Parts: sequence; structure tokens; C-alpha cells
Amino acid sequence: MHLKRSQSSITNRNFSEIEALLNPGDVLVANSSKVFPARLYAKKENGTPIEILMLHQIENLTWKVMIFPAKRVKVPQWLIFSDNLKGYIGLSDAEGLREISFECKRAFWDEIYAIGHMPLPPYIDRSDNIQDIERYQTVYAKELGSVAAPTAGLHFDQPLLDALARKGIIFTEVVLHVGIGTFRPVKTELITDHVMHSELASISPTTAEIIQKAKDENRRVVCVGTTSTRTVESFWQNGAMQHGSKWTDIFIYPGIKFNVTDALITNFHLPQSTLLMMISAFAGYSFVIEAYQQAIENKYRFFSYGDAMFIED
Repeated sequence: MHLKRSQSSITNRNFSEIEALLNPGDVLVANSSKVFPARLYAKKENGTPIEILMLHQIENLTWKVMIFPAKRVKVPQWLIFSDNLKGYIGLSDAEGLREISFECKRAFWDEIYAIGHMPLPPYIDRSDNIQDIERYQTVYAKELGSVAAPTAGLHFDQPLLDALARKGIIFTEVVLHVGIGTFRPVKTELITDHVMHSELASISPTTAEIIQKAKDENRRVVCVGTTSTRTVESFWQNGAMQHGSKWTDIFIYPGIKFNVTDALITNFHLPQSTLLMMISAFAGYSFVIEAYQQAIENKYRFFSYGDAMFIED
């Protein structure tokens, strides 16, 4: 779905037509974070089954995790994942998350890939399989760290990226390791009371320079997905594009100004999500609702493996 803000127009297209909608000199910014098998199944020492979702590494083999069902782990204790892996899990923090310190008898990531499961969204009504390790990734995924794919990027394949490069579109990458902050729904009565969970983001000096030059020369910065958008907007400070790594809890909702993003490729999102609020901030709430209504009428697919929209002026 193609949205033009300046004309309030909505057009149904095939995604392959994105090549015609991008201009030579446009900078396409994509999130190259890679999803890992973050869902692990364990047993307490008494045999009670437990599930954890690995969120991010704190140091060495200590991780922040979510645990299900949390009520079954009321005291710090050992969880047994396999003959090679066990972990000592602590109590909940203020956000309901836990820290676990793993002990592994072989290379940690070898064991995670051997016993872990890809964290497919809950509305995917099947168990994960070996093919999901590749299918639930963008073609440019590189840096391990996400518990969900930056799904707007799933629409690209290498031939399309090659065609864009031949046209003169500049492809560059940022990293935001997708965690629960991206998807946790807004439950507060006031938007401003919602607190985002922090996620680790980084921009290289080369990417910062590419984006800065585009802004200086009035060329468009086109973000692939909301995670790329949050990253570039987080690193724009004092009128310039910064680089480095940091934890960001940026929450973009109607009324917030976009400093970097000129156009946006994104999927269709859940109601009451921070993602939908960001899209509304970018395109205008009424326009977005009109587009979503047309998407429903035209049987567009929503969510992770769904269809996309391209929003520009």
C-alpha cells in the first residue's frame, strides 16, 4: 500500500514496485539485527517445566530474561536446560524480568542453537522448525541480538536490493536489537505515561556520515521499519547525526517531530501498539486509520509475515 501524505492518496501496489517509488540518491536505512533461538525450555530440579525468553546479555553468560509461568519460580534456583546447560535464575526486577547466570559445558552459542527455539510471534499457530532460523530473518541480517525480526525488511530479497543499487539508491545499515519494548502494548490512559523498555541500538561512523550527507544535500532518508526509524531518530542530536552504541527507550507518538526520516516502509501493526502510534505520528492519525480500513477491505495481511506500506510526502 502506497500512501502519499501531501495528496492524501492511497494506492494498492505490489512491493516490487518500490524500485519505481525510490529516487537515485535516496538513502535506504535498514536494521541488520539478527534473530537468535531465544526461546529455551527447562526444568526445575523437581522436574517442573519452565520456559524462558532470552532478552539481552548483561555480561559474559548472564542474561536478562522473561520466564513463563513466573509463579512457578518464586525463589532463586537452578534451571536445567540440557545435559550441557543450566542456569541460576534470580528474582523479578521492577519490570517483572529476571537475571539468569548460565553454566555451559561447551561453546555457549553452539548449545543455544542446538536446543533453542526461534521466538515466532504467538499468532503464528505452529511450532518453529529448522527453516525458521533463515526464514524469520532479513536477507541482510548480521548481528545476533533480536527476539523478533525487523519485519519490514522481510519484503526485500537480494535481487531487489541489487536492482535498487543499480538505480542509485544507497543502502546502509543500523542495528537495533528488537526486544519486548517494541511490541509491549500501551495500557496507560495517557500516552505520555507509557514507559518503553530500553533496546540496544548502534550506528557506525560510516552510516552516520551517509545519513548526514543526505540531510545536508536534501536527499531522502527512507527507513525500513519502525526499528530503523527509532534508531536514527535516537541518534540525531543537536542538529547532527551521531554514531556509537547506546540503550534507547525512545517513544514516538503523535506530536513528536521526525528529524531524520523522510519516508518509511512498514508493516501493518496491532491496535494499541507503540508501532501504530509511531505510524500515526508520521502520517497523521486519520490518514492511517483510513489506510488501515482500506487494508482490511482489500484483505491485506497484517503483522510479521504480512504486507507492507510505503509512506512518503
